[in-house]
Amino acid sequence: MNKLIVVTGGTKGIGRAIIEKFSSDNFDVITCSRSQRDLELLKTDIQKSNPSINVFGQQADLSEKHQVKTFCDFVNKLNRPVDVLVNNAGYFLPGEIISEPEGTLESMINANMYSAYYTTRGLVPSMKEKKSGHIFNMCSIASIEAYPNGGSYAISKFALLGFSKCLREELKAFGIRVTAVLPGATKTASWEGVDIPDERFMKPEDVADTIYAAYVLSPRSVVEEIIIRPQLGDI
Repeated sequence: MNKLIVVTGGTKGIGRAIIEKFSSDNFDVITCSRSQRDLELLKTDIQKSNPSINVFGQQADLSEKHQVKTFCDFVNKLNRPVDVLVNNAGYFLPGEIISEPEGTLESMINANMYSAYYTTRGLVPSMKEKKSGHIFNMCSIASIEAYPNGGSYAISKFALLGFSKCLREELKAFGIRVTAVLPGATKTASWEGVDIPDERFMKPEDVADTIYAAYVLSPRSVVEEIIIRPQLGDI
């Protein structure tokens, strides 16, 4: 049986690149998106590239706690051990703490932090039972560096890094590795419309390749944090 990777928010950007990378190594895939059409297109593309793997998709908005539960139930009902979990769901809203719209902090925490928290709680019991697995939390350079216009997004990503550190300590005795991934500016939909040359951005595939490289280490080692930036520096 193929190994299984679960990637939240996997139809675009870094999430999609991760799915493409792992599916090329014969991982079956489970992912979610707010768009059913995007899920169907992803499944068609991935299975066309590798007909030997299965792709399962569930429409869900993981900023909503009850939809996280629905997604986790969908995964668990397949009765398959999860080998890799990538908590990738989330989005970016620019703004300053003192002037951003009311409710921005709540929406950022829900999408970027609580989605990972509740997804992990829903899926990690099977990993603990198997005493193996690898969890990647998609943090950000904003998890370690405050910058103007980062606002509540940076707050949520700082929290996600703290979550990763705590999770690492809780799960290491169960053979489960936890890696926080802190990418800099990557060419995804979040940057659409900006007047910045493409070469200033990292490629999503570079992030996916780095994650895969961390995964294939022997079980005796873990990369606790990955910091990856554009060669010419942050944007």
